[in-house]
Amino acid sequence: MNVLKRSLKSFAIATTGSRSAQRILGRVAGYAEYLAGIGAGSEVETSGERAIFSLLRQRVKDSCIVFDVGANLGQFLGATLAAFPDGRCDVHCFEPGVGTFWRLSEHHRAVPNVQLNNVAVGKEQGEATLWYDQEGSGIASLTRRDLAHFGVRFDNSETVTTTTLDAYCVEHGIPRIDLLKLDIEGHELDALNGAAELFSRRAIGMVMFEFGGCNIDTRTFFRDFWHFFGNTGMQLYRITPSGYLDLLTRYAESLEQFRTTNFLAVAASGRHDGAAGAGVPRGA
Repeated sequence: MNVLKRSLKSFAIATTGSRSAQRILGRVAGYAEYLAGIGAGSEVETSGERAIFSLLRQRVKDSCIVFDVGANLGQFLGATLAAFPDGRCDVHCFEPGVGTFWRLSEHHRAVPNVQLNNVAVGKEQGEATLWYDQEGSGIASLTRRDLAHFGVRFDNSETVTTTTLDAYCVEHGIPRIDLLKLDIEGHELDALNGAAELFSRRAIGMVMFEFGGCNIDTRTFFRDFWHFFGNTGMQLYRITPSGYLDLLTRYAESLEQFRTTNFLAVAASGRHDGAAGAGVPRGA
């Protein structure tokens, strides 16, 4: 068997020793990783995120509370409202950019179960600088990102107000968050650290977050998220374009993929499940 493996390995090396062969391998590998969710997390429509709403309905039998942190122009908000047409879901949106917030408000300020907040969410209350390439940008960040290799320049900025999830929930009398969605361009870990009290009393049921190229600029790694959620007793899944939730059972360096990928952290049980572990997908 070892002889056969060595032979196959030698054959593979011999037949891929050209530029064209390496390009083909790169395309095949990239497509396979996309189907696994790696690099597929940019768009709500094609990322598989919608499967999260089915899981949310299973875990929360009455009205639910969703936080859309990094709402941008309301892409995820629109999907949430469509998933709960009966209005039994209250959505709190956070978008710090003044121009972007104005455009978000144009379409959603009259929706009764939606609360729009023109603030950034982080690890502390105060002020910060928001950097972006253009108004309405989906890649605006509290870090001035270096995207020169894409021909993108972060030459625009504005001062924004910051809050924490803990402070906001105390101020508004919100006892829990059933689904926390984070898309704040590399500062997701800051927002999580600003929710220490909520996590300490297990008041957050699910967290969906992006991980990708923005984490290069903020110098955060998937291992940081692995340890954070491990300490809170939550299970981690990678969201695939099909909507399948792939359970991650251990940390591996191969998870450090800096292409936009969506992940889901799930608490051990829902508020109304009764048995520990109910409502948690088992994955593979």
